[in-house]
Amino acid sequence: MLRILANDGIHADGKLKMEQAGITVDTNKIAQEDLPTQLQNYDGIVVRSATKVRKELIDACPNLKVIARGGVGLDNIDVEYAKSKGIPVFNTPAASSNSVAELALAHMMNLSRFLHRSNRIMPTEGVENFKSLKKSYAKGSELAGKTLGIIGLGRIGQEMARIALALRMKVLPVDPMVSEAIINIDLYSTEDVGLSIKLKTVNMSDMLTQADYLTIHVPFAGGKSIIGKDEIAKMKKGAFIINTSRGGVVEENALIEALESGHLGGAGLDVFENEPTPDSRLLNMETISISPHIGASTNEAQRNIGLELADKLINYLVKN
Repeated sequence: MLRILANDGIHADGKLKMEQAGITVDTNKIAQEDLPTQLQNYDGIVVRSATKVRKELIDACPNLKVIARGGVGLDNIDVEYAKSKGIPVFNTPAASSNSVAELALAHMMNLSRFLHRSNRIMPTEGVENFKSLKKSYAKGSELAGKTLGIIGLGRIGQEMARIALALRMKVLPVDPMVSEAIINIDLYSTEDVGLSIKLKTVNMSDMLTQADYLTIHVPFAGGKSIIGKDEIAKMKKGAFIINTSRGGVVEENALIEALESGHLGGAGLDVFENEPTPDSRLLNMETISISPHIGASTNEAQRNIGLELADKLINYLVKN
């Protein structure tokens, strides 16, 4: 009997699909420190971002046949070491693309219309200071006509471009591995119609100097930030940065400095360098729209992730 530990959980539909294929799926959480002994009872492990699968854990579990990550990033797994031991590592790069892109859009809209501020202040000051608050938040801006820089033109980046183009934004993508992409925009109406747009990438410097909004959709395994002090200095005064990718992609001290000086207009952050204890300065700045790492946390994305994981694990463990 094949056994899988879904240590960070899995959608019920994905669990059911694996069980129907003859795989037992255990969703009881095992503490990280207990995994070296407990994981020896399983053929594979499914994780999200909480559970770490490092070299020491892999060495402690000689029966481990497969590792799977419900999501895109693999920074919590020693992928190359696992592969050197003959253990494949699967992830779900397509399942959550729309959810992550929509969250990035939500932060952009929050910032452009001060929704993140008004939602904090109106419950306490809305009755007494309604008129003054209305005046304070009456200088918002539309996204239409603005320029969106996108770093990373993979699945999420392309989904972000699709949304932005539909909102009539100008899109400047940056990706050293991609020269162009065809963006298909579906128009949901009584007829099955849509648009296909060829989107060419540009160099980083040109994008930084033109972008009104910058959103980042790349994997990140640590090291030097992609957006640091030098990159921020090239950006327009009043521009916005959105990070729903990984903590550390944007250098947080440089970001705070640029927000405090007024060089940047604001930032939308779903990820942080020190999760689950982000820098308190980021949590309390009125120019930052924040969320607790929920990019892929929608019902639709979780179901898609569960089903994609089930398909990959069944194909590898049962059909091979």
